[in-house]
Amino acid sequence: MSSTAIVWFRRDLRLSDHPALDRARRDHECIVPVFIDDAAAEGDWARGAASRWWLHHSLAELSQRLRERGSALVIVRGDSLEVLRRIRNASGAEAVYWNRVYEPALVERDRAIKRALRADGLTVESCNGSLLFEPWQLCKEDGTPYRVFTPFWKQMQKRWTASAACPEPRQLAAPKRWPASLELEELELLPSLGWADGFKNHWSPGELGGRRRLQYFTQEAVGDYDSRRDRPDIEGTSRLSPHLHFGELSPAQIARALEESGELPTGKGRWSYLREIAWREFSTHLLFHYPQLADKPLNPAFESFPWRRRADYRVDLEAWQRGSTGIPLVDAGMRELWATGWMHNRVRMVVASFLTKNLLVPWQEGARWFWDTLVDADLANNTQGWQWTAGCGADAAPYFRVFNPLLQGEKFDPDGRYVRRWCPELADRKGKQIHQPLNPRESNHFGYPLPCVDLKRSRQRALEAWQGIRS
Repeated sequence: MSSTAIVWFRRDLRLSDHPALDRARRDHECIVPVFIDDAAAEGDWARGAASRWWLHHSLAELSQRLRERGSALVIVRGDSLEVLRRIRNASGAEAVYWNRVYEPALVERDRAIKRALRADGLTVESCNGSLLFEPWQLCKEDGTPYRVFTPFWKQMQKRWTASAACPEPRQLAAPKRWPASLELEELELLPSLGWADGFKNHWSPGELGGRRRLQYFTQEAVGDYDSRRDRPDIEGTSRLSPHLHFGELSPAQIARALEESGELPTGKGRWSYLREIAWREFSTHLLFHYPQLADKPLNPAFESFPWRRRADYRVDLEAWQRGSTGIPLVDAGMRELWATGWMHNRVRMVVASFLTKNLLVPWQEGARWFWDTLVDADLANNTQGWQWTAGCGADAAPYFRVFNPLLQGEKFDPDGRYVRRWCPELADRKGKQIHQPLNPRESNHFGYPLPCVDLKRSRQRALEAWQGIRS
């Protein structure tokens, strides 16, 4: 009699280099691939609208690739434990396998599910399918977690070795009885208003799109990555972040591709990108060990930081969200985000600094907006990025470092191409002038808003607030 295993797909929407699927195939003949829509388990951090758009298209491709292998993706909505028990009863499965996720609420949920299913008599195993190192593998000599990136990165370099990839299955044997499944459209993941329709012009969600993007990056762009990655006006970044977040690619696949593209020690671009992968690992490390980080600053002094009251900053927050602050580089970034579901990393730092320091709006407001509008919204990365820029997290930029969006624009968008693309009403401004705020006459002429805040005075206000909590 053949044995059957459930493989629970979560943040690992691929068939290649999939440890849980590989383990299930080695020990069982029949596989039941399952995706569970259990938004309640994610607590306050259920998927945002842009992530739901990506998820829909990624699941569609995964379903098709499974059908090509004689299998199917069982899609179910509900409590994860109840769903897994129903599928076990319907399919006769004897085991459940999954790749781990590391958000605090889901860690606790998964532990409870593992205990319950094992008590039911099932074999239950979880695997690492999304990190080079588990969050508990890289710690200081005294066993405590790192809070500074550089020593974390140094230890990671010493310990990392490329592992063999799990093979992609050509066929998957189906169970004798298929459990009931929803149609993908019944999950209603796509926005009802169609605001994300333009995303398809910028992205190809799914494992195959991720592979193509990785191949292009490692063969055509990685050599210049270190020198071009800070330029939003040119395509100098990998744009792999959403594929990584949804597990259409694993970091191990990326690291192997970097090695195959040339010897890492001799390639500055390759090392620079691998460092970005390490920053992702560091962010997950932090959130795992400090589960309060999604809502509270790591530096407790910032609990008393004198942020403006919501009633006072509401109008400025809305201007920031719409890309109508009157600061060209900030507005370009926010409009890029709305139109594409993504923003260049250098510009993310600029818009975050502007919100938290020039406008004195709590970093949590920005983190929530990014969470809803980014296709690569990742709780660990998003939290770490916002706390770093706000100056209240691990390895944070000093609070007194306030990004000047005018100078940042002149340095990293020297010809103004990025601003002209996303703020077309400014297209006729000449040279570096495009990064400067307008005066009232120019505002009327170009149809572009006056700055919502004075950069110099607001910077001084932020520094005085920071001095206040220091003392």
